[in-house]
Amino acid sequence: MQAPRVAMVGAGYFARFQLEGWRDCGVKVVALCDTRQDRAQALAQEFDIPFVVDDAQVLLDTVEPTLLDVVLPPAAQDAVVTAALARGIATICQKPFGIDLAQAEAMTATAQRHDTMLAVHENFRFTPWFRECRRLIDAGFFGRVHGISFRLRPGDGQGPGAYLDRQPYFQTMPQLLVRETAVHFIDSFRYLLGEVRAVTARLRRLNPAIAAEDAGVILFEFDDNRCGLFDGNRLNDHVARNTRLTMGEMWLEGETGVMRLDGDASMWWKPDHGPEVEHVYPHDAPGAFGGACSALQAHVLAHLQQGATLENSAQDYLANLRVQAAVYHSHHTGRRVAMAQFDPHHHRETTTGFTP
Repeated sequence: MQAPRVAMVGAGYFARFQLEGWRDCGVKVVALCDTRQDRAQALAQEFDIPFVVDDAQVLLDTVEPTLLDVVLPPAAQDAVVTAALARGIATICQKPFGIDLAQAEAMTATAQRHDTMLAVHENFRFTPWFRECRRLIDAGFFGRVHGISFRLRPGDGQGPGAYLDRQPYFQTMPQLLVRETAVHFIDSFRYLLGEVRAVTARLRRLNPAIAAEDAGVILFEFDDNRCGLFDGNRLNDHVARNTRLTMGEMWLEGETGVMRLDGDASMWWKPDHGPEVEHVYPHDAPGAFGGACSALQAHVLAHLQQGATLENSAQDYLANLRVQAAVYHSHHTGRRVAMAQFDPHHHRETTTGFTP
């Protein structure tokens, strides 16, 4: 089938990883847009992108892409995404998706109105370790699944210079740990254990140099008495050659034993009453997070070219944002929040910022 004409809007920190992903997929990016022409030109030269512009509307009208990759912060996404969808251009939007749930819902509705694909670049479920866990669950390897725990410790949030060398806007975001990072695990936990039925959360700010929360503990409840525990702390680190590869350590438990993920992406199987042994699986793909960007982008291409089911649609991603809102509401109220009774629009005043 004809290769898509992929264009990208945004040349910030994460754009490089998505450009590497397109290269790994064998797709040439035909145009790049960013208001900062210095960094756009640098990436264009490195990745052999022939057309560089500083206006997204000019890019859409001139290049006429068939797939637009939007790698912009939330405040800049809506205008570009809406313009692309109105032209019938399939679009991938970076997360955080929208400035809030209402805007994310509006962009999703626009995609539905124009019958055009809108996917969210939520890549953690495409990491090789979570894909392997899903494969094992489907094969009955664990028997009945009991639960999952993830201990996030990237060690990048210490001191007054936290995040300034990579993503400086982290320091002033009104919501940080959950909106920027834990949402990855909301989605990954849903991918492995099903829909979230209730949450209980306690969030903290450990680094006074930033505005929002950088640590927290969240308990997720699922069907069949399964639970998920996210224990996140961006200041401390964990044992790993690269603490940003897995971002932490995981334990996935079932009636036959426990699978442990370490910081180097090795997986270790501990059968009940037996010794722990390494579970060998392929996880050395190039690129960020074990090749997760490449895998996500290949997944979108398979949907567009072959009609494969799309896992990361904007419509599905709204479920993550509703759980995210419930997490903040649980922290603010000090209560367990059942999703069936929770209306994130009614409680918007307690889910749009962080207070200690």
